Amino acid sequence: MARKYGKKASEKVERAMHERKHGSLKSGRSGKKVKSRKQAIAIGLSEARRSGAKVPRKGGSSSRSSSRSSRGGSRSHRGGSRKRK
Repeated sequence: MARKYGKKASEKVERAMHERKHGSLKSGRSGKKVKSRKQAIAIGLSEARRSGAKVPRKGGSSSRSSSRSSRGGSRSHRGGSRKRK
């Protein structure tokens, strides 16, 4: 069975975890210190993805777009074609 993540990906995650442990890992724009283990892993995988390592696409509900048909496209709350006086 093929490996899901490449060697480079595990190296990036390992480096991010090491930095988190020593308190030097910082998040993107805000620059705040990362305390969460899960966030450190996410940063490592993100860096690996950017460098072209073998990392599967992001999963979960946050990155998947919901289909338009399930949202319900009615705009009846705007008043339709009625004119205001």
